[in-house]
Parts: sequence; structure tokens; C-alpha cells
Amino acid sequence: MGWKAAEKLIRHWKILRGDNVMIIRGKDKGESGLIKRVIRSQNRVIVEGKNLVKKHIKQGEGHTGGIFSIEAPLHVSNVQVVDPVTGKPCKVGYKYLEDGTKVRFARGMNASGAVIPRPEILKERRKPRPTSPGPKDTPIEHVLEKTYDEKAGIGMPDL
Repeated sequence: MGWKAAEKLIRHWKILRGDNVMIIRGKDKGESGLIKRVIRSQNRVIVEGKNLVKKHIKQGEGHTGGIFSIEAPLHVSNVQVVDPVTGKPCKVGYKYLEDGTKVRFARGMNASGAVIPRPEILKERRKPRPTSPGPKDTPIEHVLEKTYDEKAGIGMPDL
């Protein structure tokens, strides 16, 4: 059974892939882990090693069947980012530092107000850029070819 799309999508996400979060509701309440995946179309996140459910998979061509434990998605309202100083769950706010950079910070009643760093995993691309040119890529000779000369007026279209 698949999940339906969320009726009201969150526009400004404060929880990112790679964040250390604590589950505040559900069967794994009080446990913390890293966010493995963010599903924005459903307002859900998958926390690494948490909210495990049993999945029955039928044997097929090239793989064996059996009962496997997989991580099920949690609603984003059931997790909170862990404060890097106190280690307790907190809300996330945004502010600008003196040098003009926008940062996330811990806010709330028991929060320290410390800056929450952006996860390092976000610097890596999920799909790597292609290293070899494809069939629709323009050859480098055509890119570097000079087709317009301002002084001589060559290459200027007749208007």
C-alpha cells in the first residue's frame, strides 16, 4: 500500500537530509538518528534504523523472497532536530550573522540558541554529473568558435 500525497505541503522545510533528529511521537519515541531521505510530496522523512516494519517480499527472478525489516516514513511533525549543545529536541529558526550569512539556529524553551550546521552530505550530489559527453552535447570546437567580430562587423545579422 502506497502513501497518498499530502493535502497541505510544507513550503519552507527546516529539516534537511543528514540532520540528527529525535523522534517525539510513535513507537520509537525518544530515539534519535540521521535523516536518510526527505519525501517532500508526502511531508515525510525516513530516519536511519528507526520505525522498522516487516515487509513480505515474494521470490522472483534474480532475488530471494522472505520477510525483511525496512524503515517506514515518519511524518515530519513527529521528529525534531537535536540541539547540538544540549542534545535535546528543539525547533529550528533562521537568522543572519554579522557577515550576512543565513544560518539555522536552535530555538524554543530549552534550546541553547546555538547554530545548527548544514549537513555535510548535502554537498555531495545524489546523481553525479556525467564525465563523458553525450549525444546531445555540443562539441568543444563549436563552443569556442568565434562567430562575431565587433570591429569588422562580421556575424552581425541584417536587420
